[in-house]
Amino acid sequence: MEPMLRLSNRDARALFLETHGLTRSRGGKLGEEGLAGLIHDLGFVQLDTINTVARAHEMILFSRAQNFDRGTLAALHESGEVFEHWTHDASIIPMEFYPYWQDRFKRARSALDSPGWQKRLGDNPKKVLKMVRKRIEQDGPCMSRNFAEGPKGNGGWWGWSPTKTALEYLWRTGELAVLKREGFQKVYDLSERVIPQDLHGERPSKSAILDFKCRNALTRLGFGTATEIAHFWASVKKADVDRWAKPLLGKELIEVMIEGAKGEPDRKALAFADIEDRLADAANPSKSVRFLSPFDPLIRDRKRLKHLFGFDYTVEIFVPEAKRSYGYYVLPILEGDRIIGRADLKAERKAGVLDMKGLWLERGVRLTGAREAAIQRDLVRLARFCGVETVDADCPVGTCQ
Repeated sequence: MEPMLRLSNRDARALFLETHGLTRSRGGKLGEEGLAGLIHDLGFVQLDTINTVARAHEMILFSRAQNFDRGTLAALHESGEVFEHWTHDASIIPMEFYPYWQDRFKRARSALDSPGWQKRLGDNPKKVLKMVRKRIEQDGPCMSRNFAEGPKGNGGWWGWSPTKTALEYLWRTGELAVLKREGFQKVYDLSERVIPQDLHGERPSKSAILDFKCRNALTRLGFGTATEIAHFWASVKKADVDRWAKPLLGKELIEVMIEGAKGEPDRKALAFADIEDRLADAANPSKSVRFLSPFDPLIRDRKRLKHLFGFDYTVEIFVPEAKRSYGYYVLPILEGDRIIGRADLKAERKAGVLDMKGLWLERGVRLTGAREAAIQRDLVRLARFCGVETVDADCPVGTCQ
């Protein structure tokens, strides 16, 4: 038996950064085709309403393409190149992936009988759903505000009315699709009027959906444990990944050992058999500094992040202020192939300032003159992207706990 391939921590980080678009140049104009390609390479881009610095999807794309234009993303959405649905959270997804969301639609349909949906839809759920369907069939695209609110359903959900709940349910089941966003509010229409007919009518088998999700997750991870692969789309289980991988081992797939960051143990993972070619083709990470969204795909799997980068990170938005270690909206700082620290940032739009409230460097990282200048340059880029004129970086510099 041949010895198992072992990836050094440096090679593992380089490949992961490459698959996540964080080694490529950030310059140049990114048109619709380039933006569609970037989203495809990432697999999905998480949506989030929090706008403390910039919305999550905007920040994720900006970190990889500093000339990213929000209007280009809106045009891409309206032209039908992407669709919105769930991965681990609401996300923008390449339109060609749409048929492989049939399993999610099916699970959502089965949830109608659950107490949660029943309460939120009010006293007569079927009547509310029928009314919402009919309204959109007859009148065309609608937003939740186009419906009379009426009383809130029992156990209200983020203040949703029964009609808003019905719109969300019909979207999650695939009956409706999000045509576009207006002021970050969803505009819903019938899926058959939004999704291309050849994709809307496609019904892949369970095995085809599993193969698609496992194969595409592993492509974007570069390597991964069965748990990491399952978590990527958040729609398959570890046991499903194990079942998918078993007949492919020794053929399309191999097992590899991944060296962890300092203090982290080696970890066995799955990889495609051509991983050495992929490593050879991976670009060398640049030394540039990039601020990453707390919802960046590089950051999302906290256990993988700690294993590869030795970076222990928690999003503290929902942590009571007195219990926060760092701050409300803390962005990891990527320098080349390592995460060197984190900063608590807020775009004060009325004052026209990007305020850095705190900066913490990882242990062993010094704030040299060159590093401070690089951080300042990316703060200026980020401020410009947020629509503010100046940066206030006069804050204490600490060391991570």
